[in-house]
Amino acid sequence: MAPQDPTKKRKAVTRDGPQADEVALSDGGGDLEASFLEGDLSQSEDEGSDASDSDESAIDVDDFESLDGSDGDLGSDEVPSEEDGARTNKNRPNGSVQSNSKLVQEEVEEEKGPLPNHIVTEDANGNPRYIYQDIDPVYASDDSEAPETTNTIGNIPLSFYDSYPHIGYDINGKKIARPAKGEALDALLDSIDIPKGWTGLTDPNTGKPLELSEQELNLLRRIQMNEVGEEGYDPYPATIEYFTSKTELMPLSAAPEPKRRFIPSKHEAKRVMKLVRAIREGRILPYKPPQAEDEEDNDVKRYDIWANEAPRPDHAMNVPAPKLPPPGYDESYHPPPEYLPDKTEKKAWEEADDEDRQKEYLPTDHSSLRKVPGYDKFVKEKFERCLDLYLAPRVRRSKLNIDPESLLPKLPSPDELRPFPTACATIFRGHQGRVRSLAVDPSGVWLASGDDDGTLRVWELLTGRQLWVVKISSEDAINVVRWRPGTDAVILSAAVGEDLYFIIPPIVSPEIESRSNTVLDEGFGYATSKSTSDSTVKAPATQWIRPTSSRLSDAGVLLKTHLRSTIKVISWHRRGDYLTTVSPSGQSSSVAIHTLSKHLTQQPFRRLKGLPQSAQFHPSKPIFFVATQRTIRSYDLSKQELLKIIQPGARWISSFDVHPLGDNLIVGSYDKRLLWHDLDLSVRPYKTLRYHKKAIRQVKFHAGGLPLFADASDDGSLQVFHGKVVGDMMENATIVPVKVLRGHGVVGSLGVLDVDWHPREPWCVSAGADGTCRLWM
Repeated sequence: MAPQDPTKKRKAVTRDGPQADEVALSDGGGDLEASFLEGDLSQSEDEGSDASDSDESAIDVDDFESLDGSDGDLGSDEVPSEEDGARTNKNRPNGSVQSNSKLVQEEVEEEKGPLPNHIVTEDANGNPRYIYQDIDPVYASDDSEAPETTNTIGNIPLSFYDSYPHIGYDINGKKIARPAKGEALDALLDSIDIPKGWTGLTDPNTGKPLELSEQELNLLRRIQMNEVGEEGYDPYPATIEYFTSKTELMPLSAAPEPKRRFIPSKHEAKRVMKLVRAIREGRILPYKPPQAEDEEDNDVKRYDIWANEAPRPDHAMNVPAPKLPPPGYDESYHPPPEYLPDKTEKKAWEEADDEDRQKEYLPTDHSSLRKVPGYDKFVKEKFERCLDLYLAPRVRRSKLNIDPESLLPKLPSPDELRPFPTACATIFRGHQGRVRSLAVDPSGVWLASGDDDGTLRVWELLTGRQLWVVKISSEDAINVVRWRPGTDAVILSAAVGEDLYFIIPPIVSPEIESRSNTVLDEGFGYATSKSTSDSTVKAPATQWIRPTSSRLSDAGVLLKTHLRSTIKVISWHRRGDYLTTVSPSGQSSSVAIHTLSKHLTQQPFRRLKGLPQSAQFHPSKPIFFVATQRTIRSYDLSKQELLKIIQPGARWISSFDVHPLGDNLIVGSYDKRLLWHDLDLSVRPYKTLRYHKKAIRQVKFHAGGLPLFADASDDGSLQVFHGKVVGDMMENATIVPVKVLRGHGVVGSLGVLDVDWHPREPWCVSAGADGTCRLWM
C-alpha cells in the first residue's frame, strides 16, 4: 500500500465484525454495554460546523484530537478510534475498557458492502441463530401532515377478517387486534351525545369508528354550500390587461408596409375571370330548387269567385264573401272589469272541452300593449277563416226560425185526459203494522187488506167502514191478498207464510155464499174419485185440506194448502179456476199453478234461470209470463214451449202487469225505472220512465177499459199515467204522466207497497208502510 499523506484527513467507518457480535458482557458491566450500543462522543462547539459538512456515517480522525472531555452521542453503528477510545476511557470514572471488540477503520476511497443488521448466536442445538434488530421506521418525508399508516393489509376489504380476532398486521408483522365494539345501549348513548366529527361510519381499514377532523368538516360544509373547497380561493380574479387600448406613438418596426397589402392580387383576378367566362358560356348555371310535381288535373277548371271582389247591389245570385265579426270589448288588451272572468268562470273555462267553450280565448287584462304576449291560436283562427271561405254556401237561404218547443212531441193536456184520480177520498185506518197488500173485489164494493201482524180485514170501499176481520196467524205476515175473478162466487185468497188460504167472508148474501162453498168443495170430490179409480197415481206435491182450527172455519177460512217456501205473489186466471203462486226462495218449486176445481197443484218448471219475482196469465191467450230478476219469459201453455224472452234492461225486476189487450206490458224495477214494452215491436223497452227517487214496488193497469196505469214507490208517492193503446199497427202507444199522488208516510225506508184499481171507475187504492190504506178519486 502506498504511503499516506499525514496531513490528509481520514474518515473512520465502523463495522461489526464476527468477533464484535459475540460480546462478553461480564468484564465491561453495564457501562461497557451502554458504551458499545450507545457510544458517547463529545465534540467541541468550534468543530460543530466542520462536522456537519462531513457525512453522517463517517467521522474525521483528525477531529478526534480536538474533542474536549464532554461526552457526545454516538450512533449504534459508529465506533471511536483507538486514540479517541483511550482518551475517552480516561474520562470514565470506572476506567473500564471495552474488550473483544475490533474497530475497523477504512479509508473513504476503500468503500465496502453494507453492514450486517443481525447478531449470530447459537441455539439450544448448537446451530447458528440469527437475531435481527427491531426496525425503527423513520418518516423522512417533508409532508409532516401525512397520516401514519397503522394497518398494512393493503387494499383488502376488512370483511375478509370477520372470522379472525385481528384485522391485519403492523409494520413489524404483529397482529392488530380488532377494536372493541359497544353494545346497543352504548351505541344509543353515543347517538344521543354525538361528538364533533362523528359520522356513524366505520373505517374500512381499521374497523374503528370513522371521525372527521375539523379541516375535513369544513371541506364538506363548503362542498354542500356549493363553495370552492380551498379556503381563500378566488374564482374570479382580477383580469390582467395584457393588451390595452392605448395607441403607441412609436411603432415597433420602422419597415415600410409591403405593396401586396394594397395592390390587388393578379392571381385572384385570373380566377375570377375564369369563373366569369364559364358563367357567360353557360358552363356554370345558378342553383334552382327542384320543382314539386303538379299532380293536379289541368282539365278541371277552378274559379275564385272572390278574386276580384267589387261592391255590387244586393241580388239573389250575389253571394258576398263572409266578413269577420267586429271585435268586442272583451278582445281588448285592457277590457273593462265587467268583462274579466272571475276564478270560478276561469276554472270552468279551463276544465271545459274545446267544443263546449263559447269563446276560443279568455279575456285578459294587461297594463300596456307592449306586455301583450303572442296569440298562440293565431294560425288556427286563420285556418278556420279559410275553411269558412271555402265552405261558404253558394246559394242564399233564409234562416229558419224554429221554436225548440215545437220539435218536442205534442202531448195532450192533462185536462183533456180526464178522468183520473187526483185526490185522496178515504183513509182506511186500523192496521197495527205495515199493510203489505190490498185488492178490490170484482164488484167494486169491498176492499181486502193484509198486514204484518197476520190480520186480514175487509172494508167497505166508499165509506171506509171495516166489515170483517180475522187473525189468521200470529207469527207470519200476510204477504198478498187477491180476489177470485168473477161475480158468481166471492172467494178471497191470502198467502200467509208458506200457506195459501181460501176464504169466503161472511158479508155476502146466502146464495152467493152457497155458490162459493160449492166452488171450493168441488175439488174434494175430484180428489176422492181420482184416488179410488187409479191407485198408481203419484202423490201430489201439496195437499188441500180444511183448516184444523175451528176459529178459522167459523170465520170463513174454509180451505188451505201448504207449499215448501214463502209465497210472495198470487195471480188469478181470468176464468177463476186457475191461479199461480210465486215463491222466490223455492228453487224448483218456486212457481206453482193451482187448479181450484180439482185441488191440484202443478210445478211446471224444474229449473229456472234466475230467481223468479212474479208470474201472470195472459188476459186472452194461453200464454204464461214468468219474471226473473232481469228477464221476462213467455210460454205457450198449449204447446208447452218458450215463445219469447223479454229484456227490460233493469237490474232487478220488482213487478209487472199485462195490458188488458195483451200486446203491451209495464215493468217496475228496484232501480227506480218504469219500462213500457210493446210485445209486437221488440223485446226491448219502448219507453223508459224515471219519475221516482226510490224503488218501484208495484205497477198496475186499469182493467175496466180506461187508459190508465199507476206505479207505487218507496218514496211515498204514486205516479198516475195515461197510456193509450190502439188496435192497429200504424200508431204507437201514447204515454203521458198526468198526476202524482202523495199522502203516505215513509217508515223504515218503505213507502207505498201495493196499488190496485177499481174495476170500473177511475179510482185507485194504495197500501202504505205507515199502516193505512187510501182511496184516490
